[in-house]
Amino acid sequence: MSNKAVEPAQTAAHARAAGSPADAGDAGYSKDLKARHVNMIAIGGAIGTGLLLGAGGRLHNAGPALALAYLVCGVFAFFVVRALGELVLYRPSSGSFVSYAREFLGEKGAYVAGWMYFLNWSTTGIADITAIALYTHYWSLFTSIPQWVLALIALAVVLTVNLISVKIFGEMEFWFAIIKVATIVGFMLIGIFLLATQHKVGGHTPGTSVITGNGGVFPHGVMPVVLVMQGVIFAYAALELVGVAAGETAEPEKVVPRAVNSIMWRVGLFYVGSVVLLALLLPGSVYSADESPFVTVLSKIGVPAAGDVMNLVVLTAAMSSLNSGLYSTGRILRSMAMAGSAPKFTARMNRSQVPYGGILLTCAVCVLGVGLNYLMPSQAFEIVLNVASLGIISTWVIIMLCHMLFVRRARAGLVTRPHFKLKFSPVTEIATIVFLLVCLGMMGNDPEVGRKTLLLIPVLAVMLVAGWFAVRKRVSRNAEEELNRMSPDPK
Repeated sequence: MSNKAVEPAQTAAHARAAGSPADAGDAGYSKDLKARHVNMIAIGGAIGTGLLLGAGGRLHNAGPALALAYLVCGVFAFFVVRALGELVLYRPSSGSFVSYAREFLGEKGAYVAGWMYFLNWSTTGIADITAIALYTHYWSLFTSIPQWVLALIALAVVLTVNLISVKIFGEMEFWFAIIKVATIVGFMLIGIFLLATQHKVGGHTPGTSVITGNGGVFPHGVMPVVLVMQGVIFAYAALELVGVAAGETAEPEKVVPRAVNSIMWRVGLFYVGSVVLLALLLPGSVYSADESPFVTVLSKIGVPAAGDVMNLVVLTAAMSSLNSGLYSTGRILRSMAMAGSAPKFTARMNRSQVPYGGILLTCAVCVLGVGLNYLMPSQAFEIVLNVASLGIISTWVIIMLCHMLFVRRARAGLVTRPHFKLKFSPVTEIATIVFLLVCLGMMGNDPEVGRKTLLLIPVLAVMLVAGWFAVRKRVSRNAEEELNRMSPDPK
């Protein structure tokens, strides 16, 4: 591979000098995402099935200390998004962290970042369509329809929305987020009312006595709290969507800082606040992985149709996640295709300036998920969820590595940091990377699924190496052509 191909910073410098996008994959996009869209994409990324559904099983296993787990993971998630936000203000790009990996880690770094992110969202997409089918079966009207058929219908609907235009995607995410926020705020108001009036919930009087009388904050010790961390990290997955969406907004310098800064208080309010309320209303042993914890509480106080309403909301959250996955991978794959590390067709855009090639590739993997739903409907969700966690942890690690190298170059006077900074670099990045790797290692404590997932790491490594050898000549050729195009004519 030529030296030019492994000097992305030089490429970026030439690009900026020529007044062209530093990432060739950024050209051709509309700027139709408004501030409210990006803000709600940030909220939607922070609220999903990890809270609306997954908190029940985690409360059962870890008890009230789950709130502490959400807080700790939320702080590190904020560091990741803050680092990405600074990189976005330095150079907005729809290729997001893949584009930054190309600049600071080289083409190999961009290649790994892109395909691991694709792994994350394509497998998450399978989990989402599986979840949608399962949630739809809740209603007797749909129980006779096979799970794989419902999964295919959901995929077709979201694919259609994504292919129309980015503005339609933004509107869909906006209203999905509104539904999720309204649900959690509504529940929190009910929970606060129950606490204030001491209204009995399932025979328990709300308050600190529910915690102290049932084993305290750590009813099963510290280890269960440590073990749920990996699942909690996955609950925060999709926060990095802010960086991708910034490439399609007209004023990223105004929109991104506001969206990123608001994530911290949203995490505190929605995640930590909700879990604290749940712990004060009922003992952790009452909650279950098979039911939304909000449904558990509402059904205990006799709220009619609580299960139907929450099931609809969780269904919305899964649709939102699938929608976001198709959106983000379409942009990431286009950035990679322009550099030569993804198939050429993933660079194609339609008349609405939507990169349909990458979206269709992700959709194709999700169709395999429809087959998985057909072959093993009871295991499909758990299998893909753990594989997706490998993708999100690697993505966040790469974001922090890129930021650390960016700050190093800034201190050397090669680039200029924007006013929106991640504090205490490189300590913040190193601490976050160590935390994420520890969470990954803790998967080994789960003999059923976690250890098998960790065994996939060497398999994925071999696949990535083989893939790199297959594309490296094309990557080198594309890099040289880009440099020649952007270099000033000596004449």
